[in-house]
Amino acid sequence: MAVALLCATVGALAAKVELRVSPRGTIGEGERFHIMIVVSDIDEVPAAPASVPGATILYFGHSGSSSSFVSTNGRTSQTFSNTYALTLKADRKGSYTFGPVTVGGVKSNSVSYTIGDAQSPRESYPQPGSNQQGASGVDPTASNAPTFIGKGNEQLFLRANISKTNAYEQEALVYTVKLYTTYNSIKFIGATDAPKFDGFVIEESDNISDHLVMENYQGKEYATAVIARYIIFPQMTGKLKIIGNKYTVSADAEEYYHDPFFSRMTVRRPVQLHVTPNDLTVDIKPLPLPKPANFSGGVGRFNISSDLPTANVISNQAGSITYTITGEGNLKLITLPDLNNIFPSQIEVFSPTTDVKSHVGSSNVSGSVKFDYSFMPLEAGRFDLPAVSLVYFNPSTGEYETAVSRSYTLDVARGSESSKSQASLAFSSALMSDHGELQKHFRPYVFNFLYWLLWFVIPALLLAIVLIMYRKHIAEQSDLIALRSKKAAKMAKRRLRAAGLCLQRKETDRFYDEMLRAVWGYLGDKMRIPVSELNRDNVLQHLQQADIDSDTQSTLLKLLDDCEFAKYSPARAEHDMQAIYDEGIDTLNRLEEGFRAAQRKRNAVSTENDDNMLM
Repeated sequence: MAVALLCATVGALAAKVELRVSPRGTIGEGERFHIMIVVSDIDEVPAAPASVPGATILYFGHSGSSSSFVSTNGRTSQTFSNTYALTLKADRKGSYTFGPVTVGGVKSNSVSYTIGDAQSPRESYPQPGSNQQGASGVDPTASNAPTFIGKGNEQLFLRANISKTNAYEQEALVYTVKLYTTYNSIKFIGATDAPKFDGFVIEESDNISDHLVMENYQGKEYATAVIARYIIFPQMTGKLKIIGNKYTVSADAEEYYHDPFFSRMTVRRPVQLHVTPNDLTVDIKPLPLPKPANFSGGVGRFNISSDLPTANVISNQAGSITYTITGEGNLKLITLPDLNNIFPSQIEVFSPTTDVKSHVGSSNVSGSVKFDYSFMPLEAGRFDLPAVSLVYFNPSTGEYETAVSRSYTLDVARGSESSKSQASLAFSSALMSDHGELQKHFRPYVFNFLYWLLWFVIPALLLAIVLIMYRKHIAEQSDLIALRSKKAAKMAKRRLRAAGLCLQRKETDRFYDEMLRAVWGYLGDKMRIPVSELNRDNVLQHLQQADIDSDTQSTLLKLLDDCEFAKYSPARAEHDMQAIYDEGIDTLNRLEEGFRAAQRKRNAVSTENDDNMLM
């Protein structure tokens, strides 16, 4: 992400394209540098170059604009310019030339730059009043190369802030990064990496500052601007840490010296800073217990509405009903109850298609989620479609609340081909002829052993077996942790299928959400780790106890790193989603096989111990 704050005025009398290199002089191998494309009096945007000699392209985007008015003898003219920053990393030593580039039919100049050995950070220029370079504190003939400052200084720093330090799980929190500076001119601000939100789902907001605002901080006046804003939703409980990301800032520092002819004079020196905001810790508490049985997973404030296009349908022909949830909060994580458990059994309801329309604002994510259901009545008649309840948690009140949709009455007419139409039964009243002879001595079947075996003994044995199996099933179902562990692979496959659908639809955000849910959900269920204790260290400890080989552990950590980096990185579109998807399937298969092998080994050891005890 790059935020442009341009305070210097660029004058131009005619359409012009100019290339500039920053910093000037020799660039150290491995260092970042910029090529600025200044476009004057041209409305077109320059195309991003495919490559730059000797360097790797990191970012390219608009970094600032300016305009001016000139009035001469009553005639007013306007000039404007836009600056585009090409952020690069020096890769190979040597002398290189870049350009020219053409924008709107106007060709620019070419620029040359030299990449040398890796250099240590340059020392900052002396401050006014110091003893260096004479009484003035500045040598006016010094090189115009930029001063590099590693962590910022008292003239420029960043502060990270969060709306709440104590919040509920899934509650929307606002994370902002604010710039404080006393420099008169800020030329460029660019993020060199992304903040680390471990345990959060994030939505990046465009609601940031477009101009500087003066603010008094600790008794000193600063020009301030919000340069980054995220809406984050905690997915785990406990103390979660947010690690700030690094920014590169280019500015002009004004320094003063005394000239014998012109008295006090000002010299502007370009400086470059690497600035990192402070880290934050948030205490996340779980949602209150007990949770309602039909809890939708929504945390925020929501309403639900419904729409039935027609209340008159025909049996065995599809109809539709739509439920729309509006409000603000974790919209993308809301689910509705299974309508097959609510609607009459004579109506079959199919899985819905969802349409999410969300807006990331300054304090929350708002919008709507539409659930479009198709259903098919199997019989003719009049049926009541009950209201659907949306149960969500409101963090403002600290209570579970319920929104209810409208109910409907559905009139179903009989179709021409009903799957449950009753067939006509033909019945003949003709008596069956008796071809046998009456027996004088008849022995009832109840005196036969086969009768008692078939009707009493075998059914009693079957009933006993069924009861034993049923009691075993009830015991297994009552142990929810063991049941989740047993079904961990099955649940992971469902989530991977959902990720596969997102891959086909090019839904990048949802794809990485589903991949992370599949991997973390499998690990938590399989190893019976509560969500509050689900972290990397705990997972690695359990994997080592389960005798999972180190290669599989390394592959798992790499998969998690790739997914999290791709999700939170501004350059996530460059990642191969198909490769991550294939790696996820392979890693979970290897983990499942490793757990099975460990279980077989434990069973063999247990059997051997039992045999030794018998001997």
